[in-house]
Amino acid sequence: MAVQSHDPSLYEHRDTIAVKRALISVSDKSRLLELAAALAEAGVEIVSTGSTAQTIRDAGHQVTDVSEVTGFAEALDGRVKTLHPAVHSGLLADLRLADHREQLEQLGFAAFELVVVNLYPFEQTVAAGKPAADVVENIDIGGPAMVRATAKNHANAAIVVSPARYDSIIEAVKSGGTTLELRRSLATEAFVHTAQYDAAVANWFLDQQDADWSEEAEVEEESEQPESDIDSIFATTEGYVGYEVFGLRESVLRYGENSHQRAALFSETEGAGIAQAEQLHGKEMSYNNYVDADAALRAAFDHERPAVAIIKHANPCGIAVAPEGAADPIAAAHELAHACDPVSAFGGVIAANRVVTEGMAKTVSEIFTEVIIAPGFEPEALAILTQKKNVRLLVLPEGYEQNPVELRQVSGGFLIQDADRHFASASEWTLATGEPADAETLAELEFAWRSCRAVKSNAILLTNGGASVGVGMGQVNRVDSCRLAVSRAGERAKSSVAASDAFFPFADGLQVLLDAGVRAVVQPGGSVRDAEVVEAAKAAGITMYFTGERHFFH
Repeated sequence: MAVQSHDPSLYEHRDTIAVKRALISVSDKSRLLELAAALAEAGVEIVSTGSTAQTIRDAGHQVTDVSEVTGFAEALDGRVKTLHPAVHSGLLADLRLADHREQLEQLGFAAFELVVVNLYPFEQTVAAGKPAADVVENIDIGGPAMVRATAKNHANAAIVVSPARYDSIIEAVKSGGTTLELRRSLATEAFVHTAQYDAAVANWFLDQQDADWSEEAEVEEESEQPESDIDSIFATTEGYVGYEVFGLRESVLRYGENSHQRAALFSETEGAGIAQAEQLHGKEMSYNNYVDADAALRAAFDHERPAVAIIKHANPCGIAVAPEGAADPIAAAHELAHACDPVSAFGGVIAANRVVTEGMAKTVSEIFTEVIIAPGFEPEALAILTQKKNVRLLVLPEGYEQNPVELRQVSGGFLIQDADRHFASASEWTLATGEPADAETLAELEFAWRSCRAVKSNAILLTNGGASVGVGMGQVNRVDSCRLAVSRAGERAKSSVAASDAFFPFADGLQVLLDAGVRAVVQPGGSVRDAEVVEAAKAAGITMYFTGERHFFH
Protein backbone atom coordinates (compact mmCIF):
# COMPACT_ATOMS: atom_id res chain seq x y z
CA MET A 1 0.00 0.00 0.00
CA ALA A 2 1.46 3.37 -1.01
CA VAL A 3 2.06 5.99 1.67
CA GLN A 4 0.40 9.31 0.83
CA SER A 5 2.87 12.10 0.11
CA HIS A 6 1.97 15.55 1.41
CA ASP A 7 3.07 18.87 0.02
CA PRO A 8 5.34 20.41 2.74
CA SER A 9 3.75 23.80 2.05
CA LEU A 10 0.48 22.51 3.49
CA TYR A 11 1.96 22.09 6.96
CA GLU A 12 1.72 24.82 9.54
CA HIS A 13 4.70 25.40 11.85
CA ARG A 14 4.07 24.09 15.39
CA ASP A 15 6.79 24.31 18.00
CA THR A 16 5.44 24.82 21.51
CA ILE A 17 2.07 23.09 21.95
CA ALA A 18 -0.10 23.72 24.99
CA VAL A 19 -1.43 20.58 26.68
CA LYS A 20 -5.24 20.70 26.82
CA ARG A 21 -6.10 17.00 26.74
CA ALA A 22 -4.10 14.03 28.05
CA LEU A 23 -4.56 10.26 27.79
CA ILE A 24 -3.05 8.29 30.68
CA SER A 25 -2.86 4.49 30.91
CA VAL A 26 -0.05 3.06 33.04
CA SER A 27 0.81 -0.21 34.74
CA ASP A 28 3.64 1.46 36.69
CA LYS A 29 1.80 3.95 38.87
CA SER A 30 4.83 5.45 40.59
CA ARG A 31 4.57 9.27 40.64
CA LEU A 32 1.21 9.02 38.81
CA LEU A 33 -0.62 11.23 41.30
CA GLU A 34 2.12 13.86 41.18
CA LEU A 35 1.67 14.08 37.41
CA ALA A 36 -2.13 14.00 37.61
CA ALA A 37 -2.16 16.81 40.17
CA ALA A 38 0.01 19.02 37.95
CA LEU A 39 -2.20 18.37 34.94
CA ALA A 40 -5.39 19.00 36.90
CA GLU A 41 -4.00 22.26 38.31
CA ALA A 42 -3.22 23.38 34.74
CA GLY A 43 -6.81 22.64 33.65
CA VAL A 44 -5.86 19.68 31.44
CA GLU A 45 -8.66 17.24 30.63
CA ILE A 46 -7.53 13.77 31.73
CA VAL A 47 -8.81 10.69 29.88
CA SER A 48 -7.85 7.39 31.41
CA THR A 49 -8.47 3.66 31.60
CA GLY A 50 -9.34 1.09 34.25
CA SER A 51 -7.28 1.13 37.43
CA THR A 52 -5.33 4.19 36.29
CA ALA A 53 -8.55 6.20 36.07
CA GLN A 54 -9.69 4.91 39.47
CA THR A 55 -6.37 5.82 41.12
CA ILE A 56 -6.56 9.38 39.78
CA ARG A 57 -10.24 9.68 40.71
CA ASP A 58 -9.62 8.41 44.25
CA ALA A 59 -7.09 11.23 44.66
CA GLY A 60 -9.86 13.75 43.99
CA HIS A 61 -9.12 14.65 40.38
CA GLN A 62 -11.69 14.65 37.59
CA VAL A 63 -11.20 11.89 35.01
CA THR A 64 -13.00 10.95 31.81
CA ASP A 65 -13.12 7.19 31.23
CA VAL A 66 -12.02 5.97 27.82
CA SER A 67 -15.34 4.18 27.52
CA GLU A 68 -17.08 7.59 27.54
CA VAL A 69 -14.87 8.66 24.63
CA THR A 70 -15.39 5.50 22.57
CA GLY A 71 -19.00 4.81 23.52
CA PHE A 72 -18.06 1.20 24.28
CA ALA A 73 -17.30 -0.52 27.56
CA GLU A 74 -14.02 -2.40 27.93
CA ALA A 75 -14.39 -5.82 26.29
CA LEU A 76 -12.80 -9.28 26.40
CA ASP A 77 -11.47 -8.96 29.95
CA GLY A 78 -9.79 -5.65 29.14
CA ARG A 79 -8.08 -6.85 25.97
CA VAL A 80 -10.03 -4.23 24.00
CA LYS A 81 -10.47 -0.75 25.43
CA THR A 82 -8.37 1.83 23.54
CA LEU A 83 -8.38 0.16 20.10
CA HIS A 84 -11.01 2.52 18.69
CA PRO A 85 -11.12 5.35 16.08
CA ALA A 86 -12.16 7.84 18.74
CA VAL A 87 -8.87 7.21 20.52
CA HIS A 88 -6.48 6.69 17.64
CA SER A 89 -7.86 9.56 15.57
CA GLY A 90 -7.02 11.78 18.53
CA LEU A 91 -3.52 10.31 18.65
CA LEU A 92 -2.74 10.40 14.92
CA ALA A 93 -4.47 13.55 13.67
CA ASP A 94 -1.85 15.89 12.20
CA LEU A 95 -3.28 19.24 13.22
CA ARG A 96 -0.87 21.05 10.93
CA LEU A 97 -3.16 19.91 8.08
CA ALA A 98 -6.50 21.66 7.55
CA ASP A 99 -8.19 18.50 6.23
CA HIS A 100 -7.20 16.54 9.36
CA ARG A 101 -8.69 19.24 11.56
CA GLU A 102 -11.88 19.23 9.46
CA GLN A 103 -12.19 15.43 9.62
CA LEU A 104 -11.79 15.42 13.41
CA GLU A 105 -14.58 17.99 13.70
CA GLN A 106 -16.86 16.02 11.35
CA LEU A 107 -16.25 12.82 13.32
CA GLY A 108 -16.78 14.53 16.65
CA PHE A 109 -13.39 13.47 17.94
CA ALA A 110 -10.80 15.53 19.83
CA ALA A 111 -7.01 15.45 19.68
CA PHE A 112 -4.63 14.57 22.51
CA GLU A 113 -1.58 16.76 23.13
CA LEU A 114 -0.12 14.38 25.73
CA VAL A 115 -0.15 10.60 26.05
CA VAL A 116 1.33 8.82 29.08
CA VAL A 117 1.57 5.06 28.66
CA ASN A 118 3.76 2.33 30.03
CA LEU A 119 3.23 -1.26 29.10
CA TYR A 120 2.07 -4.40 30.84
CA PRO A 121 4.89 -5.84 33.00
CA PHE A 122 5.82 -8.62 30.59
CA GLU A 123 9.46 -9.07 31.63
CA GLN A 124 8.59 -8.94 35.33
CA THR A 125 5.96 -11.64 34.79
CA VAL A 126 8.53 -13.87 33.06
CA ALA A 127 11.13 -13.20 35.77
CA ALA A 128 8.58 -14.15 38.45
CA GLY A 129 8.25 -17.60 36.87
CA LYS A 130 4.55 -17.25 36.11
CA PRO A 131 2.75 -19.83 33.93
CA ALA A 132 2.73 -19.34 30.17
CA ALA A 133 -0.94 -18.29 30.21
CA ASP A 134 -0.13 -15.40 32.58
CA VAL A 135 2.88 -14.40 30.50
CA VAL A 136 0.78 -14.29 27.32
CA GLU A 137 -1.86 -12.14 29.04
CA ASN A 138 0.90 -9.66 29.88
CA ILE A 139 1.72 -9.07 26.22
CA ASP A 140 0.46 -5.54 25.73
CA ILE A 141 -1.38 -4.77 22.48
CA GLY A 142 -3.21 -1.48 22.93
CA GLY A 143 -0.32 0.12 24.82
CA PRO A 144 2.33 -0.24 22.08
CA ALA A 145 -0.24 0.86 19.50
CA MET A 146 -0.87 4.10 21.41
CA VAL A 147 2.83 4.66 22.05
CA ARG A 148 3.82 4.17 18.42
CA ALA A 149 0.91 6.26 17.12
CA THR A 150 1.76 9.21 19.35
CA ALA A 151 5.49 8.91 18.69
CA LYS A 152 4.79 8.99 14.95
CA ASN A 153 2.66 12.09 15.49
CA HIS A 154 5.25 13.83 17.72
CA ALA A 155 4.81 17.02 15.68
CA ASN A 156 1.48 17.39 17.49
CA ALA A 157 1.62 15.35 20.69
CA ALA A 158 4.07 14.25 23.38
CA ILE A 159 4.45 10.58 24.35
CA VAL A 160 5.80 9.63 27.78
CA VAL A 161 6.71 6.01 28.58
CA SER A 162 8.56 6.38 31.88
CA PRO A 163 7.90 8.13 35.21
CA ALA A 164 11.49 9.41 34.94
CA ARG A 165 10.18 11.87 32.34
CA TYR A 166 7.30 13.26 34.43
CA ASP A 167 9.40 16.20 35.64
CA SER A 168 10.00 17.30 32.05
CA ILE A 169 6.27 17.21 31.31
CA ILE A 170 5.26 18.97 34.52
CA GLU A 171 7.74 21.75 33.77
CA ALA A 172 6.56 21.97 30.14
CA VAL A 173 2.88 22.22 31.14
CA LYS A 174 3.68 24.99 33.63
CA SER A 175 5.75 26.90 31.07
CA GLY A 176 3.10 26.87 28.35
CA GLY A 177 3.53 23.59 26.50
CA THR A 178 5.86 20.96 25.07
CA THR A 179 8.53 22.01 22.57
CA LEU A 180 9.24 20.18 19.35
CA GLU A 181 12.70 19.30 20.65
CA LEU A 182 11.20 17.67 23.75
CA ARG A 183 8.58 15.80 21.73
CA ARG A 184 11.23 14.44 19.36
CA SER A 185 13.33 13.26 22.29
CA LEU A 186 10.32 11.57 23.90
CA ALA A 187 9.36 9.93 20.58
CA THR A 188 12.86 8.49 20.26
CA GLU A 189 12.64 6.99 23.75
CA ALA A 190 9.19 5.63 22.93
CA PHE A 191 10.29 3.75 19.82
CA VAL A 192 13.29 2.31 21.69
CA HIS A 193 10.92 1.27 24.50
CA THR A 194 8.50 -0.59 22.21
CA ALA A 195 11.37 -2.17 20.26
CA GLN A 196 12.88 -3.55 23.47
CA TYR A 197 9.47 -4.74 24.61
CA ASP A 198 8.82 -6.58 21.33
CA ALA A 199 12.31 -8.12 21.46
CA ALA A 200 11.66 -9.40 25.00
CA VAL A 201 8.41 -11.00 23.85
CA ALA A 202 10.11 -12.53 20.81
CA ASN A 203 12.94 -13.94 22.93
CA TRP A 204 10.46 -15.51 25.35
CA PHE A 205 8.60 -17.18 22.47
CA LEU A 206 11.89 -18.45 21.10
CA ASP A 207 12.72 -19.96 24.50
CA GLN A 208 9.33 -21.72 24.47
CA GLN A 209 9.73 -23.30 21.02
CA ASP A 210 10.41 -26.80 22.34
CA ALA A 211 8.54 -26.49 25.63
CA ASP A 212 5.23 -28.01 26.63
CA TRP A 213 3.09 -24.96 27.34
CA SER A 214 0.83 -26.65 29.87
CA GLU A 215 1.16 -25.30 33.41
CA GLU A 216 1.93 -28.78 34.75
CA ALA A 217 4.82 -29.25 32.36
CA GLU A 218 6.18 -25.81 33.16
CA VAL A 219 6.22 -26.53 36.88
CA GLU A 220 8.04 -29.82 36.32
CA GLU A 221 10.58 -28.28 33.95
CA GLU A 222 11.01 -24.99 35.78
CA SER A 223 14.51 -25.83 37.01
CA GLU A 224 15.61 -26.61 33.47
CA GLN A 225 14.69 -23.20 32.09
CA PRO A 226 17.46 -20.67 31.45
CA GLU A 227 18.05 -18.44 34.49
CA SER A 228 18.08 -15.22 32.49
CA ASP A 229 17.84 -13.72 29.02
CA ILE A 230 21.63 -14.04 28.79
CA ASP A 231 21.46 -17.76 29.60
CA SER A 232 18.88 -18.23 26.85
CA ILE A 233 21.39 -17.02 24.25
CA PHE A 234 23.50 -20.11 24.87
CA ALA A 235 20.67 -22.55 25.64
CA THR A 236 19.68 -23.19 22.02
CA THR A 237 21.90 -25.25 19.74
CA GLU A 238 19.94 -24.67 16.56
CA GLY A 239 17.35 -22.36 15.08
CA TYR A 240 16.95 -18.61 15.46
CA VAL A 241 18.01 -16.98 18.71
CA GLY A 242 17.23 -13.31 19.20
CA TYR A 243 19.48 -10.80 20.91
CA GLU A 244 18.56 -7.14 20.98
CA VAL A 245 20.91 -4.17 21.05
CA PHE A 246 19.19 -0.82 21.48
CA GLY A 247 20.52 2.58 22.41
CA LEU A 248 19.76 6.25 22.46
CA ARG A 249 22.19 8.41 20.55
CA GLU A 250 23.85 10.63 23.12
CA SER A 251 26.20 12.53 20.85
CA VAL A 252 27.81 12.60 17.44
CA LEU A 253 31.56 12.55 18.02
CA ARG A 254 34.05 14.71 16.15
CA TYR A 255 35.33 11.61 14.37
CA GLY A 256 36.02 7.96 14.98
CA GLU A 257 39.22 6.04 15.57
CA ASN A 258 40.72 8.11 12.73
CA SER A 259 39.74 11.53 11.43
CA HIS A 260 38.09 10.20 8.25
CA GLN A 261 35.71 7.90 10.19
CA ARG A 262 32.30 9.00 11.45
CA ALA A 263 31.31 8.04 14.99
CA ALA A 264 28.58 8.49 17.59
CA LEU A 265 27.96 7.46 21.19
CA PHE A 266 24.81 5.50 22.05
CA SER A 267 23.64 4.60 25.54
CA GLU A 268 21.54 1.66 26.63
CA THR A 269 18.40 2.77 28.43
CA GLU A 270 19.13 0.58 31.47
CA GLY A 271 22.91 0.90 31.30
CA ALA A 272 25.19 2.10 34.10
CA GLY A 273 28.61 2.44 32.52
CA ILE A 274 30.91 4.74 30.61
CA ALA A 275 28.10 5.72 28.21
CA GLN A 276 26.08 7.10 31.15
CA ALA A 277 29.00 8.86 32.87
CA GLU A 278 28.57 12.58 33.54
CA GLN A 279 31.32 14.83 32.21
CA LEU A 280 32.16 17.55 34.72
CA HIS A 281 34.95 19.32 32.87
CA GLY A 282 37.17 19.37 29.83
CA LYS A 283 37.03 19.01 26.08
CA GLU A 284 34.52 16.86 24.25
CA MET A 285 35.18 13.13 24.60
CA SER A 286 36.52 11.40 21.49
CA TYR A 287 35.91 7.87 20.23
CA ASN A 288 39.35 6.77 21.44
CA ASN A 289 38.78 8.48 24.81
CA TYR A 290 35.69 6.32 25.37
CA VAL A 291 37.50 3.14 24.35
CA ASP A 292 40.46 3.84 26.64
CA ALA A 293 38.27 4.98 29.53
CA ASP A 294 36.26 1.77 29.37
CA ALA A 295 39.48 -0.28 29.31
CA ALA A 296 40.72 1.67 32.34
CA LEU A 297 37.50 0.97 34.22
CA ARG A 298 37.81 -2.72 33.36
CA ALA A 299 41.30 -2.77 34.88
CA ALA A 300 40.60 -0.67 38.00
CA PHE A 301 37.33 -2.34 38.96
CA ASP A 302 38.81 -5.84 38.77
CA HIS A 303 40.17 -5.08 42.25
CA GLU A 304 38.29 -4.73 45.53
CA ARG A 305 41.01 -2.67 47.22
CA PRO A 306 41.47 0.99 46.20
CA ALA A 307 42.95 0.74 42.70
CA VAL A 308 44.06 2.93 39.82
CA ALA A 309 44.68 1.96 36.21
CA ILE A 310 46.41 4.12 33.61
CA ILE A 311 45.61 3.19 30.02
CA LYS A 312 47.14 4.15 26.69
CA HIS A 313 45.76 2.74 23.42
CA ALA A 314 43.59 0.26 25.38
CA ASN A 315 46.60 -1.22 27.22
CA PRO A 316 47.78 -0.57 30.77
CA CYS A 317 50.76 1.67 31.41
CA GLY A 318 50.29 0.84 35.07
CA ILE A 319 47.91 -0.83 37.51
CA ALA A 320 48.23 -0.68 41.28
CA VAL A 321 46.30 -1.15 44.50
CA ALA A 322 46.87 0.89 47.63
CA PRO A 323 49.38 -0.42 50.17
CA GLU A 324 47.90 -1.49 53.49
CA GLY A 325 47.70 1.42 55.90
CA ALA A 326 48.17 4.16 53.29
CA ALA A 327 46.99 7.53 54.60
CA ASP A 328 45.44 8.40 51.23
CA PRO A 329 44.84 5.02 49.56
CA ILE A 330 43.71 6.19 46.12
CA ALA A 331 46.52 8.73 45.88
CA ALA A 332 49.04 6.05 46.84
CA ALA A 333 47.59 3.66 44.24
CA HIS A 334 47.94 6.31 41.55
CA GLU A 335 51.58 7.05 42.42
CA LEU A 336 52.44 3.33 42.20
CA ALA A 337 50.57 2.90 38.92
CA HIS A 338 52.26 5.94 37.38
CA ALA A 339 55.71 4.73 38.46
CA CYS A 340 55.32 1.61 36.30
CA ASP A 341 55.81 3.51 33.02
CA PRO A 342 55.84 7.32 33.38
CA VAL A 343 56.80 7.81 29.73
CA SER A 344 53.76 5.95 28.38
CA ALA A 345 51.48 7.47 31.04
CA PHE A 346 51.94 10.89 29.40
CA GLY A 347 48.61 11.63 27.71
CA GLY A 348 47.00 8.55 29.25
CA VAL A 349 43.53 7.82 30.60
CA ILE A 350 43.14 7.20 34.33
CA ALA A 351 40.40 5.25 36.12
CA ALA A 352 40.04 5.00 39.89
CA ASN A 353 37.67 2.68 41.72
CA ARG A 354 37.33 5.17 44.58
CA VAL A 355 36.57 8.90 44.84
CA VAL A 356 39.49 11.02 43.63
CA THR A 357 41.03 12.82 46.59
CA GLU A 358 42.87 16.11 46.84
CA GLY A 359 46.11 14.16 47.25
CA MET A 360 45.61 12.24 44.02
CA ALA A 361 44.55 15.41 42.20
CA LYS A 362 47.75 17.20 43.20
CA THR A 363 49.86 14.43 41.67
CA VAL A 364 47.75 14.04 38.53
CA SER A 365 47.70 17.79 37.90
CA GLU A 366 51.45 17.69 37.22
CA ILE A 367 51.02 15.07 34.46
CA PHE A 368 49.41 15.60 31.06
CA THR A 369 46.30 13.41 31.22
CA GLU A 370 43.47 13.04 28.71
CA VAL A 371 40.69 11.63 30.92
CA ILE A 372 40.08 10.86 34.58
CA ILE A 373 37.04 8.75 35.42
CA ALA A 374 35.99 7.76 38.92
CA PRO A 375 32.92 7.28 41.16
CA GLY A 376 33.38 10.87 42.30
CA PHE A 377 35.74 13.77 43.03
CA GLU A 378 36.31 15.57 46.32
CA PRO A 379 35.52 19.31 46.00
CA GLU A 380 39.19 20.09 46.66
CA ALA A 381 40.20 17.66 43.91
CA LEU A 382 37.82 19.32 41.44
CA ALA A 383 39.17 22.73 42.32
CA ILE A 384 42.68 21.56 41.42
CA LEU A 385 41.85 19.54 38.31
CA THR A 386 39.50 22.07 36.72
CA GLN A 387 42.43 24.46 36.50
CA LYS A 388 43.64 22.17 33.70
CA LYS A 389 41.61 23.37 30.71
CA ASN A 390 41.60 20.23 28.61
CA VAL A 391 41.51 17.29 31.03
CA ARG A 392 38.17 15.50 30.83
CA LEU A 393 36.67 14.65 34.23
CA LEU A 394 33.93 12.01 34.26
CA VAL A 395 31.80 10.71 37.13
CA LEU A 396 30.46 7.19 36.90
CA PRO A 397 26.71 6.63 37.25
CA GLU A 398 25.46 5.18 40.50
CA GLY A 399 25.53 1.39 40.39
CA TYR A 400 28.29 1.18 37.77
CA GLU A 401 28.75 -2.35 36.49
CA GLN A 402 30.59 -4.04 33.67
CA ASN A 403 28.53 -5.61 30.90
CA PRO A 404 27.57 -9.24 31.56
CA VAL A 405 28.11 -10.12 27.88
CA GLU A 406 30.45 -8.89 25.18
CA LEU A 407 29.41 -8.35 21.57
CA ARG A 408 31.75 -8.06 18.59
CA GLN A 409 30.88 -7.61 14.96
CA VAL A 410 32.28 -9.91 12.30
CA SER A 411 31.51 -9.69 8.60
CA GLY A 412 27.95 -10.85 8.07
CA GLY A 413 27.11 -11.25 11.73
CA PHE A 414 28.38 -10.94 15.27
CA LEU A 415 29.98 -12.91 18.07
CA ILE A 416 28.66 -12.87 21.61
CA GLN A 417 30.23 -14.25 24.78
CA ASP A 418 30.01 -14.02 28.54
CA ALA A 419 32.24 -11.25 29.84
CA ASP A 420 35.50 -12.52 31.35
CA ARG A 421 34.60 -11.90 34.97
CA HIS A 422 35.83 -15.06 36.73
CA PHE A 423 39.16 -15.25 38.50
CA ALA A 424 40.31 -18.53 39.97
CA SER A 425 41.41 -17.77 43.53
CA ALA A 426 44.74 -18.96 44.88
CA SER A 427 42.97 -21.74 46.78
CA GLU A 428 41.97 -23.22 43.40
CA TRP A 429 45.48 -23.13 41.90
CA THR A 430 47.81 -26.09 41.53
CA LEU A 431 51.40 -25.81 42.75
CA ALA A 432 53.40 -26.90 39.70
CA THR A 433 56.84 -26.59 41.24
CA GLY A 434 58.78 -25.00 44.10
CA GLU A 435 57.84 -24.28 47.69
CA PRO A 436 54.31 -23.09 48.45
CA ALA A 437 54.29 -19.30 48.45
CA ASP A 438 53.95 -17.45 51.74
CA ALA A 439 50.84 -15.32 52.31
CA GLU A 440 52.49 -12.11 51.05
CA THR A 441 53.77 -13.70 47.83
CA LEU A 442 50.47 -15.46 47.24
CA ALA A 443 48.61 -12.13 47.55
CA GLU A 444 51.07 -10.60 45.07
CA LEU A 445 50.47 -13.43 42.62
CA GLU A 446 46.71 -12.98 42.95
CA PHE A 447 47.07 -9.27 42.21
CA ALA A 448 49.18 -10.08 39.14
CA TRP A 449 46.68 -12.68 37.96
CA ARG A 450 43.72 -10.30 38.26
CA SER A 451 45.64 -7.47 36.61
CA CYS A 452 46.88 -9.42 33.58
CA ARG A 453 43.30 -9.76 32.34
CA ALA A 454 43.39 -6.08 31.34
CA VAL A 455 46.49 -6.56 29.18
CA LYS A 456 46.16 -7.39 25.47
CA SER A 457 47.43 -10.85 24.53
CA ASN A 458 50.01 -12.20 24.57
CA ALA A 459 50.07 -10.73 28.09
CA ILE A 460 52.94 -10.83 30.56
CA LEU A 461 52.69 -8.71 33.70
CA LEU A 462 55.43 -8.23 36.30
CA THR A 463 54.36 -6.86 39.69
CA ASN A 464 55.84 -6.00 43.05
CA GLY A 465 54.21 -4.47 46.11
CA GLY A 466 50.71 -4.50 44.61
CA ALA A 467 51.80 -2.57 41.53
CA SER A 468 52.78 -3.42 37.98
CA VAL A 469 56.47 -2.84 37.23
CA GLY A 470 56.66 -4.21 33.69
CA VAL A 471 54.04 -4.94 31.02
CA GLY A 472 54.45 -6.95 27.83
CA MET A 473 51.44 -6.98 25.55
CA GLY A 474 50.10 -7.33 22.05
CA GLN A 475 52.97 -9.42 20.71
CA VAL A 476 52.47 -12.32 18.32
CA ASN A 477 54.60 -14.63 20.47
CA ARG A 478 55.02 -14.95 24.22
CA VAL A 479 58.80 -14.68 24.13
CA ASP A 480 58.63 -11.13 22.77
CA SER A 481 56.04 -10.21 25.42
CA CYS A 482 58.39 -11.53 28.12
CA ARG A 483 61.26 -9.49 26.68
CA LEU A 484 59.11 -6.38 26.52
CA ALA A 485 57.92 -6.76 30.13
CA VAL A 486 61.47 -7.30 31.37
CA SER A 487 62.80 -4.40 29.32
CA ARG A 488 60.21 -2.01 30.72
CA ALA A 489 60.75 -3.22 34.27
CA GLY A 490 64.56 -2.92 34.15
CA GLU A 491 66.07 -3.53 37.57
CA ARG A 492 62.56 -3.78 39.06
CA ALA A 493 62.20 -7.20 37.43
CA LYS A 494 64.44 -8.64 40.14
CA SER A 495 62.30 -10.19 42.89
CA SER A 496 59.06 -9.40 41.03
CA VAL A 497 56.35 -11.96 40.34
CA ALA A 498 54.95 -12.65 36.89
CA ALA A 499 51.52 -13.51 35.48
CA SER A 500 50.94 -14.88 31.99
CA ASP A 501 47.43 -14.76 30.52
CA ALA A 502 47.93 -18.11 28.75
CA PHE A 503 50.34 -21.04 29.04
CA PHE A 504 53.98 -20.95 27.99
CA PRO A 505 54.17 -23.11 24.84
CA PHE A 506 57.92 -23.51 25.35
CA ALA A 507 60.35 -22.81 28.16
CA ASP A 508 62.07 -19.97 26.23
CA GLY A 509 59.62 -17.25 27.32
CA LEU A 510 59.78 -18.32 30.95
CA GLN A 511 63.56 -18.38 30.74
CA VAL A 512 63.57 -14.68 29.82
CA LEU A 513 61.70 -14.00 33.06
CA LEU A 514 63.95 -16.27 35.11
CA ASP A 515 67.09 -14.61 33.77
CA ALA A 516 65.67 -11.23 34.81
CA GLY A 517 65.22 -12.39 38.42
CA VAL A 518 61.48 -13.13 38.62
CA ARG A 519 60.87 -15.07 41.85
CA ALA A 520 57.41 -16.59 41.27
CA VAL A 521 55.08 -17.19 38.33
CA VAL A 522 51.34 -17.80 37.88
CA GLN A 523 50.03 -19.11 34.57
CA PRO A 524 47.16 -21.28 33.30
CA GLY A 525 49.18 -24.39 32.41
CA GLY A 526 47.83 -26.85 29.88
CA SER A 527 50.61 -26.87 27.30
CA VAL A 528 51.76 -30.16 25.79
CA ARG A 529 55.22 -29.00 26.92
CA ASP A 530 54.22 -28.17 30.50
CA ALA A 531 56.83 -30.64 31.75
CA GLU A 532 59.58 -28.73 29.94
CA VAL A 533 58.37 -25.41 31.40
CA VAL A 534 58.06 -26.87 34.90
CA GLU A 535 61.59 -28.28 34.65
CA ALA A 536 62.98 -24.83 33.79
CA ALA A 537 61.18 -23.29 36.78
CA LYS A 538 62.38 -26.10 39.03
CA ALA A 539 65.99 -25.66 37.88
CA ALA A 540 65.77 -21.95 38.75
CA GLY A 541 64.32 -22.75 42.18
CA ILE A 542 61.22 -20.59 41.80
CA THR A 543 57.58 -21.19 42.73
CA MET A 544 55.12 -21.63 39.88
CA TYR A 545 51.35 -22.11 40.05
CA PHE A 546 48.86 -23.30 37.42
CA THR A 547 45.42 -21.67 37.55
CA GLY A 548 43.62 -23.95 35.09
CA GLU A 549 42.03 -20.93 33.37
CA ARG A 550 43.31 -18.34 30.93
CA HIS A 551 42.51 -14.66 30.32
CA PHE A 552 43.04 -13.87 26.65
CA PHE A 553 42.06 -10.29 25.81
CA HIS A 554 42.24 -9.43 22.12
